[in-house]
Amino acid sequence: MTEDLQIRIGTPDDLDEVMAAAQAAIAEIGLVIPDPIKVLEDVWPALNQEAGIVGIIQKPGGPVEGGVLLRMGKMWYSNQDVLEERCVFIKPEFRNAKGGRARKLVEFSKGVAESLGVPLLIGVMSNVRTEAKVRLYERQFGKPQGAVFLYNLHPQMQEG
Repeated sequence: MTEDLQIRIGTPDDLDEVMAAAQAAIAEIGLVIPDPIKVLEDVWPALNQEAGIVGIIQKPGGPVEGGVLLRMGKMWYSNQDVLEERCVFIKPEFRNAKGGRARKLVEFSKGVAESLGVPLLIGVMSNVRTEAKVRLYERQFGKPQGAVFLYNLHPQMQEG
């Protein structure tokens, strides 16, 4: 049943699972070789709700099925805060299950942005199911307001 899928706010106790999910999401992006320390420097404050938050989706008593990492930041040209979605990740074994996990996490992100009164910035960077991800975001937000182009990727990242 999908009714019991819940999104809860991540805590420091979730560090290992969130780090594993972040590393898997980064691997799917395939842009550059990740530095686990840099990932930790973004994840840890969010798990402590310091300029960020982690939404975790799971059934009560069940395994973590996915999550979203959100961080507050500023655009290079403004002093205004924006909420940046660093990544949404659903574990592969839950991607085809009913329940709209990714949609629920996007709705969570929208709710956080609304409650803080700040813009939400999301970009889809992926080498896995990119078109499906874009369609999901278009259903939630409308047409995109830009595009991302990549050039000169590290050879190791082009293998996947």
